[in-house]
Amino acid sequence: MRVLVIGGDGYCGWATALYLSNKGHEVGILDSLVRRHWDLELCVETLTPIAPIQQRLQRWQDITGKTIELFIGDITNYDFLKVALHKFQPDAIVHFGEQRSAPFSMIDREHAVLTQVNNVTGTLNILYAMKEDFPDCHLVKLGTMGEYGTPNIDIEEGYITIEHNGRKDTLPYPKQPGSMYHLSKVHDSHNIHFACRIWGLRATDLNQGVVYGVLTEETGMDELLINRLDYDGIFGTALNRFCIQAAINHPITVYGKGGQTRGFLDIRDTVRCVELAILNPAESGEFRVFNQFTEQFNVAELALKVKEAGTALGLKVTIENLENPRIEKEEHYFNAINTNLLDLGLQPHYLSDALIDSLLNFAVKYQQRVDKNQILPKVTWRR
Repeated sequence: MRVLVIGGDGYCGWATALYLSNKGHEVGILDSLVRRHWDLELCVETLTPIAPIQQRLQRWQDITGKTIELFIGDITNYDFLKVALHKFQPDAIVHFGEQRSAPFSMIDREHAVLTQVNNVTGTLNILYAMKEDFPDCHLVKLGTMGEYGTPNIDIEEGYITIEHNGRKDTLPYPKQPGSMYHLSKVHDSHNIHFACRIWGLRATDLNQGVVYGVLTEETGMDELLINRLDYDGIFGTALNRFCIQAAINHPITVYGKGGQTRGFLDIRDTVRCVELAILNPAESGEFRVFNQFTEQFNVAELALKVKEAGTALGLKVTIENLENPRIEKEEHYFNAINTNLLDLGLQPHYLSDALIDSLLNFAVKYQQRVDKNQILPKVTWRR
């Protein structure tokens, strides 16, 4: 298939683009490279050294003989987007091209507006381009489990059947986003659902949990193909951040009591989930929602797992509970359903001591690149 990966220079997008190319799909990457600009703005760097996108793609071609076409531009620019789509002619669009950090979206008004405009407008442009010229194209959109919040009932996959005053209907599951970023994702979901119902488009929303890991088969082939691994208080996510903190003898920073429970998955499962969605497309007029995670942990459990693994490797690992910079429940019910992707054939990589060891060793290898001034959270949800 011809698959255009929007946001293919990022953490999930890069791994996905290489994976799909390796599987024999014709892949294109469309990216504005703005994520690299945000690193410069915030004065942070990924733990791993990331080469320019052109060098990465040339190295991929040198190693595999496979070419990935590159389109550099912004999907909020509708004219650019239409030109790129017409040139590439995709069968499927994988949409990772959004600002994906909750803390980034909560820095101030400017970053909240930037996040909403970038994410919502970009997605709307894709929907209109599909409606006008690519009505049979399948949109595979990266959503987030954070759209749901932490309700005191089970989290279904996108929809819930309810009875009210003797009548029954199946409706979109209620959303309780916890940041301006997560709120932008809710807007996306509503817009995509509308486009499928009204225009007959086909789309799959992958409500992804927290992703961990750095290596896939493809990104491990060569140093120039390596994926990014963020540890800072803006873009770093829980398990990745904990492993890097342990590797440099910095206390593992748990926000609040650590009872916050979330869905997690290995980046190797991220790329497989995307492929499963592509190979099994939604029907015309259908808006599918898959909860994309493999296991549920609370933050304190993850910190303890990293401490135990680090101690076994001879590291001196401690855990420190910080005042939570976010407004969120720290003790709550959380039980999310995730059967759709398993039914399509996903064989999960579950979190193991070996995987944590691998992350720790990776962090030790690149520890000289860590800026300790960027580890602690600097953005608060409070006034």
